[in-house]
Amino acid sequence: MNSLNTYINTEIKPLKHSAPIRDAQDLFEEVTYSHFPVTEDGVYIGCVSKESVEFLNATALLKENRFQFERFFVRSTMIWLDVLEVFAKNESNLLPVLDEKNNYIGYYELEDVIHFLHETPFLKEEGGILIVAKEVNTFSMSQVAQIVESNEAKVLGLFISNITQNTVEITIKISQSGLNDIIQTFRRYDYEIISEHQEDSYLNGLKERSDYLDKYLNI
Repeated sequence: MNSLNTYINTEIKPLKHSAPIRDAQDLFEEVTYSHFPVTEDGVYIGCVSKESVEFLNATALLKENRFQFERFFVRSTMIWLDVLEVFAKNESNLLPVLDEKNNYIGYYELEDVIHFLHETPFLKEEGGILIVAKEVNTFSMSQVAQIVESNEAKVLGLFISNITQNTVEITIKISQSGLNDIIQTFRRYDYEIISEHQEDSYLNGLKERSDYLDKYLNI
């Protein structure tokens, strides 16, 4: 699997702060980016958005409108999950990438980072998805992994998919399709099973008893 850094794009040079607004307007007509980086003497000073330049005077200079710049970026050392978070927070499909000395390197496109995500074992490898819930103060990530591995399965990925004041939900991808033993073990440790599974013998047993009761009552 490639490093996320291999997706850093340098195809289009950043806009210069001394360039006219027209340059940004023309760029946004050619590409589908929501934002694009602006530099001053090669130093990143912010992003201009498509919406912010759409109705500005085309002959005005970008630096004359720098108060409208949005100053988000990511580091070249950041992991993909943190990069995705910055994409989401800024509602952008492009992120400038800086090194540790704040030098501008290039930019990430959201589509490329999503492609990178699809290459991770969490999405690429075959397996089953299980969603469990437990009280915030009693759950443990290490316990979740231990329950899975004690049933001779492997955790391909897990994350907290929802959290409230009292309850946390954990989504787990497991390297096998037969989940029944794992599901029952989670129940023994007082985890609630949120996702539905055909392999769940406990629910299947409840359904059979319910069907039997319905037939009995209808006699």
